[in-house]
Amino acid sequence: MQMPKTKKQPHRLSEIVGDVVYKVWLEMLQRLVPQGRTHRLAPTIAAMLQFAAHVASEKGKAEKGSVAEILLAADDAGYGEGEEMLLPIVQQLFKDAGVEYARTSAKGESYSVAEETAREYISWFNYPWEE
Repeated sequence: MQMPKTKKQPHRLSEIVGDVVYKVWLEMLQRLVPQGRTHRLAPTIAAMLQFAAHVASEKGKAEKGSVAEILLAADDAGYGEGEEMLLPIVQQLFKDAGVEYARTSAKGESYSVAEETAREYISWFNYPWEE
């Protein structure tokens, strides 16, 4: 008796958005990140993740622990937990592009474009004027 085939859940962003889109994203990061400003990069990359979440949502149920499940759950988790959930995904995106997310400010303070991206993603639907 054959076991029923189960649909493989995406464990990488490229498996959600497809290789063509993912390669475009990597090229964008390679060109924009080295000289880019964090306050511009983070919303741009968060938008990429929002797109991936939308695609994942259209595909249906996401397996526990998959990238799709994390993207769909992170914004509801809040800043601390949501950021912790998203960071490995964002860091892998930077690693795949071959660019650094760790930075040092002019004042010598360390910060992370990846962390800022996670915060932007989580606050994507927060509209202060609606509170």
